[in-house]
Amino acid sequence: MPNLKDLKTRIASVKSTRKITKAMQMVAAAKLRRAQEAAEDSRPYTKRFNAVMAGLAASVGGSESAPKLLRGTGSDQTHLLVVMTAERGLCGGFNSNIAKLARQKAAELKAAGKTVKVLTVGKKGRDALKRDLGGDFVGHVDLSDFKRIGYANAQGIAKDILTRFDAGEFDVATIFFAEFVNVVTQIPTAQQIIPASYEGGDAEGASAVYDYEPGEEQILADLLPRGVSTQIFSALLENGASEQGARMSAMDNATRNAGEMIDKLTIQYNRSRQAVITNELIEIISGAEAL
Repeated sequence: MPNLKDLKTRIASVKSTRKITKAMQMVAAAKLRRAQEAAEDSRPYTKRFNAVMAGLAASVGGSESAPKLLRGTGSDQTHLLVVMTAERGLCGGFNSNIAKLARQKAAELKAAGKTVKVLTVGKKGRDALKRDLGGDFVGHVDLSDFKRIGYANAQGIAKDILTRFDAGEFDVATIFFAEFVNVVTQIPTAQQIIPASYEGGDAEGASAVYDYEPGEEQILADLLPRGVSTQIFSALLENGASEQGARMSAMDNATRNAGEMIDKLTIQYNRSRQAVITNELIEIISGAEAL
C-alpha cells in the first residue's frame, strides 16, 4: 500500500496531466473550427466538379480514345494504397482506424493474388503499417514541415502518384482517409482515384446543360489530373477536421478520467492519513495508560 508521500506525489502528477490535456483540448477546439470550415467549404466545389466529370465520363464511356486515367491500363493486378493519416498522435482511434481499413484492404488484395504497394502520407500511418506492410512501402510524404495544408500539398502528392502511374508502376490507386461528420464521428473511407471513378454525379444533367468544345476526350485529358489533385485535397481537408475533432474528444475524455482519478486518490489519501492519525492516538493513549 502506498504511503502518504507517494499518494501526494501521484495526485500532484495527475493534476499536472489534467492541465496539459485540458490545454490540448482547448487548442484542438480552436483548430477544429478552422479545419471544419475548410472541409465544409470544399464540399460544394468537389461535388459539382465530380458531377461535371461524371457527365463527361458517361459521354466518353469506355472507348479507346478515352484518356488512360479514365479507362485504366486494362488490368487490376497492381494496386497502390495511399494511406493518409496525421503527423501526430493523441487523437484517439483516428490514425489506427484508417490504418486498420488499409490493412484489411491489403489483406483482401493479397488473398486474391494481387500486388500491393503502399504510399503513406503522415508519420502515424507509416508507423502503424510498418510491421505488416513495411516490405510494400514505395514512398512517404512528410507533412510535418507545413503549418497549414494547402492545395499545393495535394498537387505534390498527385504529381507523385501520376508519375508512378505513367511509369506503369501500378494499375489501380486508392486513397484512405477519414470523412469528418462531427466531433465524435469520423468515418474511415477508401476512395478509388485511378482509374477515375465519379459516382453519384448527375451525369444526365451535366450532359444536358453543357456543350463541350473541344471534344470530351480533350477536356478530360486536361481535367482528370486536376481531378486527382482535387480528390486528394478534399481528403486532406477531411482528415484535418477529423484529426482535430478526434483529438478534442480524446483530450476531453482524458481530462475527465484524470479528474476521476484525482478524486479516488484524494479519498485514498484522506483514509490513509486518518488511519495514521488514529494509530498515533492509540499509541499515545496506550503509553499514558501504561504509566
